Amino acid sequence: MKFSIITVCYNAAGTIETTLQSVAGQTYKDIEYIIIDGASKDDTLDIVRRYNGIVTKVVSEPDKGIYDAMNKGIALATGHYLCFLNAGDRFHSPHTLAAMAESVPDGNGYPDVMYGETNLMDAEGNDLGPRRFRAPEQLTWKSFKNGMMVCHQAFFASAVMAKSHLYDLQYRYSADQDWCIRIMKDSHWLHNTHTIIIDYLNEGTTTRNRMASLKERFNIMARHYGLAGTVARHIWFVLRLPFV
Repeated sequence: MKFSIITVCYNAAGTIETTLQSVAGQTYKDIEYIIIDGASKDDTLDIVRRYNGIVTKVVSEPDKGIYDAMNKGIALATGHYLCFLNAGDRFHSPHTLAAMAESVPDGNGYPDVMYGETNLMDAEGNDLGPRRFRAPEQLTWKSFKNGMMVCHQAFFASAVMAKSHLYDLQYRYSADQDWCIRIMKDSHWLHNTHTIIIDYLNEGTTTRNRMASLKERFNIMARHYGLAGTVARHIWFVLRLPFV
């Protein structure tokens, strides 16, 4: 089982080394590591070059946004599974990928999707504990009705699924949610690794553009789950806020 790890970045000199070190430290070695850089103006590429032993492919050129860059990564990937690890994020432990591979039962082929848990961390790398949403025991495409129950970085799509479901570039901030839902709709086996996969840096493009992201997420949910049900769920979320 081969993992393709893809990091999309732009001017990430302050955060990318954490991610590079995390990939370099994995005990599981059947991996390729792809960097898709948006023609950074800072020292990002100089830092990446220090890790030539682990970085398999580097593309540095202007793009149409983060999801266009992710589509470039999908096109280059040759592994069985794809993982998008943002600059600043890290695998939870050096044994994360090994634990994921070992969690798949022998003799049954490969799942369409592998998924697990996410912890949050601050800019200093301190563990902030589990993400508010916990991964369902059995994930389905309907699980995302109540939010993105599995973090994008902890959602490993098979290459077959990823290459047939590229990110929809009409969405600037939340195409990852739409991508996951579309893949799950076409999947027959979604495998819970029961592993904390990612330590997620608790800041990013979506956080910095929260209102635009929320509008996109509403439209995505209405597209997949119906407008009436999506409106009703959002009204329920608002009504219960004072009590949670």
